[in-house]
Amino acid sequence: MKARKKLSRMILEIVMVLASLLFLYPLFLAINNSFKSFGEVMRDVIALPQSITFENYSYVWKFIDYPKLFTNNLVITVLGLAGIVLVSSIAAYKLARTKSRMSILIYMLCIMPMLIPFQSIMLSVVQLANDLNLSESTVGLGLLYWGFGAPLAVFIYHGFVKGIPKEIDESATIDGASGFRLYFSVIFPLLKSVTTTIIIIDVMWIWNDFLLPLLLVNGSPSTKTLTLAAYTFVGQYTSDWQYAMTAMVMAVLPSIIVFMFLQKYIVKGVVAGAVKG
Repeated sequence: MKARKKLSRMILEIVMVLASLLFLYPLFLAINNSFKSFGEVMRDVIALPQSITFENYSYVWKFIDYPKLFTNNLVITVLGLAGIVLVSSIAAYKLARTKSRMSILIYMLCIMPMLIPFQSIMLSVVQLANDLNLSESTVGLGLLYWGFGAPLAVFIYHGFVKGIPKEIDESATIDGASGFRLYFSVIFPLLKSVTTTIIIIDVMWIWNDFLLPLLLVNGSPSTKTLTLAAYTFVGQYTSDWQYAMTAMVMAVLPSIIVFMFLQKYIVKGVVAGAVKG
């Protein structure tokens, strides 16, 4: 029996390793071709570069003004994360603590947008952004991410908050804590693990997003993001694939670093919210 379990576990591990390699293969191709010249890329995409050179990286760094676009990405991501975490956590806490049919209805309305494909509403979003003067602005784009990221965040927070004993709220209230003091001093620190999970998920999403920035901030070079910059090397008649791959690697590298350092919190936070919910 033990031998059978050991064999099953070994087979599962092999399958998981193969699946991981399959998902990592496109990233390997991007990194591999970022060190090649245009001729090498055209000859053989899979082959290793004949010599390692960083000329592509130095060219892309200057051509796209990487520090400027990195700052744009940082502003959009930080602003989007701050709003998603703050609004979603407060909303989820209030809805989880309020036991009524109205709170259940509001909760369902909050998470229902997860079921709506963005492509079906993107034209309306662009029109609304133009009416509110949020287009062609990194700050405006960051604000728009609040609405798109809130449904999933509310869903995760709501399940986690339901596992926090109400006695904690009652004790803090008896000690004279106001509603906001209760939340920020008592409840929010208890949401540390699930907040970290939401931050990681949304960093990977906002930092690497392409479609929404393409619709809203692609009109001006000063407001573009790193992923949009990589797209500038792909043309209708000719494409500089070596520069496109280099720009893409430089664009996704920061989010990969964040993911590598904080990945252990993803499963921990999601499982905690699911179990407690």
